[in-house]
Amino acid sequence: MTKQITDQLMGLIESGAYTVGSYLPSERELASTAKVARNVVRGSYENLMKAGRIQSEGRKGRTVRSSGGKKRAGTTKGSKSAAGSKARKK
Repeated sequence: MTKQITDQLMGLIESGAYTVGSYLPSERELASTAKVARNVVRGSYENLMKAGRIQSEGRKGRTVRSSGGKKRAGTTKGSKSAAGSKARKK
């Protein structure tokens, strides 16, 4: 069931029904509409986040990302400071 919900959401994103930056329904709303358990919706949202198609905005909800890249804004590979890594070696 999770894959079916994921595929439906992916189709809606790709068709433009959900545009970049738009909020997806809450887990509770979508679960009620689709008549599935919330953990099914949560799994679908996690799959879409792993695929880089949506991102979590904390308590605000989840938004559609542009199709390019999986990284969040402000994160780069190897961005740890030397001081930060030394402090952890204690």
